[in-house]
Amino acid sequence: MTDLQQRLDLIVKAYDVRGTYPDQFDADIAGRLGTAFAQFLREDDPAATRVLLGRDMRPSGPELTEAFARGLMNQGFDVVDVGLVSTDQLSFAAGQLDAPGAVFTASHNPAGYNGIKMCRRGAAPISGETGLYAMKDAAAGPQPDPVAEPGSMESQDVLDAYVAHLHTFIDTAALKPLKVVADTANGMGGLVVPAAFAGLPIELDHLYPELDGTFPNHPADPIQPENQEDLRARVRELGADIGLAFDGDADRVFIVDERAEPMSGSITTAMVAASILKREPGATVLHNLICSKTVAEVVAEGGGTAVRTRVGHSFIKQKMAETGAIFAGEHSGHYYFRDNYRADSGLIAALVILEMMSNSDVPLSEMRKPFDRYVASGEINTTVNDIDAVIDHVAADMEAKGATSDRMDGLTVDFGEWWFNMRPSNTEPLLRLNLEAGDADACAARVAEVQAIMAEVP
Repeated sequence: MTDLQQRLDLIVKAYDVRGTYPDQFDADIAGRLGTAFAQFLREDDPAATRVLLGRDMRPSGPELTEAFARGLMNQGFDVVDVGLVSTDQLSFAAGQLDAPGAVFTASHNPAGYNGIKMCRRGAAPISGETGLYAMKDAAAGPQPDPVAEPGSMESQDVLDAYVAHLHTFIDTAALKPLKVVADTANGMGGLVVPAAFAGLPIELDHLYPELDGTFPNHPADPIQPENQEDLRARVRELGADIGLAFDGDADRVFIVDERAEPMSGSITTAMVAASILKREPGATVLHNLICSKTVAEVVAEGGGTAVRTRVGHSFIKQKMAETGAIFAGEHSGHYYFRDNYRADSGLIAALVILEMMSNSDVPLSEMRKPFDRYVASGEINTTVNDIDAVIDHVAADMEAKGATSDRMDGLTVDFGEWWFNMRPSNTEPLLRLNLEAGDADACAARVAEVQAIMAEVP
């Protein structure tokens, strides 16, 4: 196997491209992937003639996007450079402008990484099985000659149109003055968050707004509790109404209430679902299978239909298209909206929560209580020698004890009063355990029980 093939195998993942710069991912590979994207589009969407191209604030972005654009243009595609964008801003542009797109970002990964998230026109997803792996193979092989008439490049700013689109998801006139702290961790939220709140009755206190892909303050990975510490301290200091933590490419958000207590992605999903179902009773709402049972309960209570899905944006977007779902949520802080071209947007979710707060007479810590029904373990990663053997052993043990189970995505086991999901990592010999029970003691006891059964396999 060549060095080129090895590097491509490392960086082309199930949902995107991601690797360390420049040892794994450099300008040569970016150019090859640009050429491969052109070849893919020529077969997948023969009517496509232009590609939207954006990037986040990482220092390697300009070099890599230039190489990718050159690969596209050498194959006759025009490139629309939308500049510095959040991932959900690129998705919006792909929907509104009805063109395929790519954004260079490594999301929440450390500064040494970069990557690419690609989509079809209309923001339709591209996964490993539906295109990325084919592009990987094309990039590793002989490269085609440039076409006789190369494409051109133009620039287009989509920020104003994107902000106007965000505001269509709420009644902006109904917003009350609220004090909001946003920690954008030197990521792309530094560009889009103040733009989204401009003109609204929001007093914004902005932590780390500077676009700096070296992440000098803390990692742009808000799912890790330690990366929310500055936000929580600032909410307490200012007596703010809410705190918002965005990841590096600003498509995910995690929320803390006015007491600086974090809200899980499941609670946020349930709250947004409840609000949306008031506007569209009977709608379908999707949730991935590691979301709290609260989500399905709240959807049913709101007269909607809850549909459980695998983890991952490509599965969710496909299921949204099949079911006509109005909304979908993941425990990891991704929130998808039908009217956002089925793409995810943390900012839309945040605006919906702000609208709910404006329509309530109680603070967020009280509003969340009806949605805060169970205790979750959080994701617990365990290194194992034989993933399949451990899953099979745990499944047999639990089924013998009378549990219901399924293999939709890893192993999900449900005893009614407690349940868990066990999924293998895509890239490491890890099993990821998420468990939920009625209270903290029961949760801890059940985690210990499942871990003991896992340990029985050598």
